[in-house]
Amino acid sequence: MVARMNGEPHISPDESSRPDDGATTHFGYRDVPEAEKAKLVHDVFEHVAGRYDLMNDLMSGGLHRAWKQAMIDWLSPPQNGRPFRLIDVAGGTGDIAFRLLDRAGPNASVAVCDINRHMLGVGRSRAEARAYEGRVEFACGDAERLPFPDRSFDAYTIAFGIRNVTHIDRAIAEAYRVLKPGGRFLCLEFSAVAVPLLDKIYDSYSFNMIPRMGKWVTGDGQPYQYLVESIRKFADQERFLSMIEAGGFRRAQYRNLTGGVAAIHSGWRL
Repeated sequence: MVARMNGEPHISPDESSRPDDGATTHFGYRDVPEAEKAKLVHDVFEHVAGRYDLMNDLMSGGLHRAWKQAMIDWLSPPQNGRPFRLIDVAGGTGDIAFRLLDRAGPNASVAVCDINRHMLGVGRSRAEARAYEGRVEFACGDAERLPFPDRSFDAYTIAFGIRNVTHIDRAIAEAYRVLKPGGRFLCLEFSAVAVPLLDKIYDSYSFNMIPRMGKWVTGDGQPYQYLVESIRKFADQERFLSMIEAGGFRRAQYRNLTGGVAAIHSGWRL
């Protein structure tokens, strides 16, 4: 575990809405105009929405379930009936939301925000099946412009979603904005493998097997080629920690999972 202190946020929510005409960003290993990335990411997840959770099981050998549970364990939501409101961003299928509601007390509630309506449709169907309709809401929205007021939530989570955001610093600024003072930021994301030899095994598996599995399960391996490439383009643990600190969060720290294949980053709005 690594922890550091920090100062105040450098980006305001107003800045998050400013266009960057002519600027480019990465979409996997391709450079694309910034204005196009959100749609490209949307199209990837629209294509895989119905098989998203199945593919997560296949790609990670089921490890994603343990990683998500580790994030909920670290969040440690109240179980004593105290009101607790979570926003889960890029969590359209409801996986994190349902884990939180299974764990927390009866006065806990979750707002799931995702840019993709197909993913949200899967989550709504699952919420109905689990009789959670009154405790979870689903909203279509961008991580860079969340459709919620300032200081609305006790905690913010995002799992395997922040690397797909065009401007990660703006998403962090939005997380800070919607959290109450004393609120908690938690991000679960693929990261840089920290164990010798495991990194080579992981690379070989990722580039050779995951797109093939995607084609077998969904009929198209290209979305999973992008997902593998997006992991390699994402910031490593220390760089992402610095981004969280620059966003104003204090007591920032991270925990590696499975040798750094994934990591959970945490910070507090004080």
